[in-house]
Amino acid sequence: MGADQGGAVSPDVQRWGAATGVGSWPGTDPLEAARTVLGELPDLPFLPELPARGAHADVTGRSTALLADLPVDLQPSGWRLVGRASRDGRRAADLLARDLDALEEAAADGPPPALKASCAGPWTLAASLELPRGERVLADPSAVDDLAASLAEGLRLHLADLARRLPGTRVVLQLDEPSLPAVLAGRVPTASGFGALRAPDVQRAVEVLRTVLSVGVGPVVHCCAPAPPLELLRRAGASGLSIDATLLTPRDDDAVGEALDDGAGLLLGLVPSVDDRLADLGAVGAPARALRRRLGVGPDRFASSVVVTPTCGLAGASPAGARRALRACVELARRLPEELSTGAGGAG
Repeated sequence: MGADQGGAVSPDVQRWGAATGVGSWPGTDPLEAARTVLGELPDLPFLPELPARGAHADVTGRSTALLADLPVDLQPSGWRLVGRASRDGRRAADLLARDLDALEEAAADGPPPALKASCAGPWTLAASLELPRGERVLADPSAVDDLAASLAEGLRLHLADLARRLPGTRVVLQLDEPSLPAVLAGRVPTASGFGALRAPDVQRAVEVLRTVLSVGVGPVVHCCAPAPPLELLRRAGASGLSIDATLLTPRDDDAVGEALDDGAGLLLGLVPSVDDRLADLGAVGAPARALRRRLGVGPDRFASSVVVTPTCGLAGASPAGARRALRACVELARRLPEELSTGAGGAG
């Protein structure tokens, strides 16, 4: 399927910029992280996650801090919904508040034109969080609905807070859904480990995801698993699809082509996220060239729909390696039309 036969590029894509990161970052200093990300990604920086500070600051911990009126506690088995506020819940909220203060301080000399703020999506949270009795939230459809509504309300407040702190900045919501393929395939284990939780049907999955995506304008969904459910994400309202391009196969081509025809943006994970010995940009861009050729899309049209990212978060890289990865994203994005046209590589 050739996207040249479809509609125009979404205006959301044109305003995102050419390169960004996924979300996580090495280290424990939120101010240093914010300054680095704002400096390296002038068009679309992101609010960094710093999981090196512990479970209260990783993607799940930060996301629990965004839940409205759903208290949580950190158990040996993971995060659990509880009846009242806990010290662990307050710790997660405190770390998020520090991150926001650091971002505001780092941007004091001039807010960026856009900023990407991410959290776990409702299905990944439902597969991760436990009910008070110990089973996953995913096991209880009513609890899944409550979780999605709570997350949506919390994100409304969070996005409004970011807009207040960064006047003039367009805030882009990204939901991270790495567990969604496992949820849809019925591969999430029960608490006992002897069975698997029932998969929701596709329409149900769309409706729950839409509840949360609807709070953002031009929202993005990140799914770094193989065979990401792109059609489902688009039906749920995702304007941008953030995927690991190195995992795409010809089986994904129809869904990718249909998304491009529909004006969706592709946030393509191309730059290695944990390789300090970054390969030359020609090699790094090879998955994008192969995808464009299979789709039969013109180089300029394809490049105008693509935002270059690392393949996943950068928490596993060294600080220097993470900076190099962002610089490689920016440089590859600059060269992408030429790379797509000629396939010529350059030194990284």
